[in-house]
Amino acid sequence: MRFLRHLFQNNSAWAAEITRKDPDFFNALSSQQAPAHLWIGCSDSRVPANEIVGLLPGEMFVHRNVANVVVHGDLNCLSVIQYAVDVLRVRHIIVCGHYGCGGVLSALRDDKLGLVDNWLRHVQDVRWKHQDQLDELHTEAEQHDRLCELNVVEQVVNVAQTTVVRDAWSRNQPVAVHGWVYGLRDGLLRDLGMVITSPEELLVKAKAAREGVSA
Repeated sequence: MRFLRHLFQNNSAWAAEITRKDPDFFNALSSQQAPAHLWIGCSDSRVPANEIVGLLPGEMFVHRNVANVVVHGDLNCLSVIQYAVDVLRVRHIIVCGHYGCGGVLSALRDDKLGLVDNWLRHVQDVRWKHQDQLDELHTEAEQHDRLCELNVVEQVVNVAQTTVVRDAWSRNQPVAVHGWVYGLRDGLLRDLGMVITSPEELLVKAKAAREGVSA
């Protein structure tokens, strides 16, 4: 058990299957990295980025953290965005949350979990910002789902307001920022209508998404 042999066995089987389908796959993969997409998602083990959109290794640059949060002081996340936009030249940044997110639920309930509570304060900021809207919903499940959506909306806004993305737009580099939510119960993605391709689109699209309507 100490050496996790079953994971090495799984890896060998996976690599063999990939090679059987495409004998040159790993040679090509090792020579370059040219993804068109950056995925900013939750660390939740039930939300594997590449698999749920049907992309192979090398086709998606990925950053994950608890509750898919983008904070302007988080140099880890900002470095990923900067590398993706300036070096890899990705054309799409996808912020993807998911229904049933434990981090969002903890922020909704104001649970005390330990060190992670400090991180989830960012999600609580979203909750407080939209408390009137959440109070109109009758059940905790409805509030949870809506807070998952609103959290994605606010993180898309945060991505669009980074200096990296704003600088890319100022030099006419095509970058689109998207807001999606993944459903654990059906495996399907939902587009929240947050597709931002310029600073001029940000306020209109954010307002519509916050109100739950299409812009």
